[in-house]
Amino acid sequence: MKRRKFIATTALGTSIVLLNNDANARQIDQTEEITHYVLFWLKKDLSDKDIKDFAGFFELLKKIPVVKSMKYGKSASTNQRDVVDNSFSYNLVATFKDIAAINIYENHPIHLDAIKKYSQFWEKVVVHDSMLG
Repeated sequence: MKRRKFIATTALGTSIVLLNNDANARQIDQTEEITHYVLFWLKKDLSDKDIKDFAGFFELLKKIPVVKSMKYGKSASTNQRDVVDNSFSYNLVATFKDIAAINIYENHPIHLDAIKKYSQFWEKVVVHDSMLG
């Protein structure tokens, strides 16, 4: 398996160039909207009150100015299939104007404080970020 090398410029609004060992390159526009999808697995020993209180985490994150939109919810009881993973407790879907906005969000004091306050509730978190054109 060949590994990819990631090279990025430092100026905002420029492109990231992805290079692989086949010398194929493509540019990614850093001005594309970013979707931030996060899955949370809460600890098994939480009380019903703890689980309800956990929603306060998302309400804090909504206050961060660079958040374009944000929704959150619990795992749905959809039909079981090989491609469906409903093992998570909560999910979060947030959108950001661009790479610069999500970079601000990641280090924003509200975000960092919310993680510090609520990380005691989860045992696992998985983040998927994607660019939508």
